[in-house]
Parts: sequence; C-alpha cells; structure tokens
Amino acid sequence: MVRVLAVDDEAPALGELLYLLRADPRVRSAEGAGDATEALRRIGRALEPGPGGGEGPGALDVVFLDIHMPGLGGLDLARVLGRFARPPLIVFVTAHEGFAVQAFDLEAVDYVLKPVRRERLAEAVRRVHDLVHATAPAPAPEQVPVELGGVTRFVPVDAIVYVEAHGDYARLHTDHGSHLVRIPLSVLEERWADRGFVRIHRSHLVALGRVDELRLDGGATSVRVGDAELAVSRRHARHLRDLLMRRTS
Repeated sequence: MVRVLAVDDEAPALGELLYLLRADPRVRSAEGAGDATEALRRIGRALEPGPGGGEGPGALDVVFLDIHMPGLGGLDLARVLGRFARPPLIVFVTAHEGFAVQAFDLEAVDYVLKPVRRERLAEAVRRVHDLVHATAPAPAPEQVPVELGGVTRFVPVDAIVYVEAHGDYARLHTDHGSHLVRIPLSVLEERWADRGFVRIHRSHLVALGRVDELRLDGGATSVRVGDAELAVSRRHARHLRDLLMRRTS
C-alpha cells in the first residue's frame, strides 16, 4: 500500500481527489494540502525519524500535485522535492495539457488531466504502487508524454525505433505508429545517448539495437530499421559502422 499527499489550492478539487484516492485499496493513507508551503511542512514532518531512528510514521511515497497554484507552483515544488535525499514520487494532476514536457523532464510517474476520472486515477495509483513495491529498487521506465486529441499518453523510450527531426519538434517512430513531441532532436540525442540512440543524419536518431541492416550502395550508406530505410550522412557513417561492428563482436 502507498502513502499519499495530495496538493491543490482549490478545495472542491482537493476533496474529490482525496475521496477517490482513499477509495483505492492500494492507498494506505491520503492527506491533503492547500498550497506548496503547507505541503512542504507536511513532508518535512513526514521525514522526521521515528522511534529508534527509523522511518517516521507519516512517511510519504507519492505527491499528487496540481500545477497552477498561488505562490510556489506545482512544477517548482516538484523541483524542490527532487533535491531531497529520498524524494517522493510525483504525479501531476492538472487541467492543463501543455506542461507534459516539463513533467517528463522532472521524471514524474504520471500526468493526469482534470476532471479526474476514477479509472485514470486508478492507473496512476497502480504505477506508483508497482514502483514503491518493486522487489528491487529501480528507476521508473523512462517515458515520453505525447498529446493527441486531449489525451496524454506515455510512450516508453525502449519502444522507440527512430526519431525524425521536425524543426523544434521531433517525431517518435515506434512499431505501432508515430508521435510528434515538442522536443528538439539535439536534446533527445544528448539525453538518450546512454540508452543506445545514435545520430545518423541531421534529421534522424536511431536506436542502435533496432538496426536490422547496414547498406552500402555506390558510396551512399543507409540503414533499415523496421519498415523504414534511412540515409546515413557521410559524417556519421564511419562511427555508425564501428558501433554496429562492436555490437556483434
């Protein structure tokens, strides 16, 4: 079971969220705070050691956090919590779709849109519960929030085959479709270098483990990833060949 703090400056919204959380059998306790200052005060008390120096009785697993609040907003509060030695997990609950990228940068577990639906909130609680009770400590699988028709979905980075540049945007290609996100390709190249993504062209980033073929044709180099054939620039060709050869050695 998980211990929850919900933070929202609108009392009716906070009351409804707490009602739904307390009705979930995976939630051990759910308390509320009306602003970031009160939230930090409650979290500080929760971090005080219990008898014998162990975990305090009010220790928290997750904060369900509104974004727009007077004073310190939800994104700012999440940044503050991220500096803690053992920060709680974060789930954003907001009426605004446009902050999903910032939530992604802050490693939020989920991003739930208002009005909150019981089924959608239950999915967020499930994700938190699975992380809190994992048999071995492990980071949450990295996911990219994508928005389509008012719905925010989270695409696992491991499901992405290649990425295509679209100006300040990037199109993520998976085996089951593609998604446009407002993140420049250069940012993803740096962020995902240790996840096996390699720049092969000014317009493409590929998952090295998903490269099926390397083709040389009259001095031109290309790769096949899934159903796509992508050109490899001369600048990147040698480095890509070395990486592929190293993968098979």
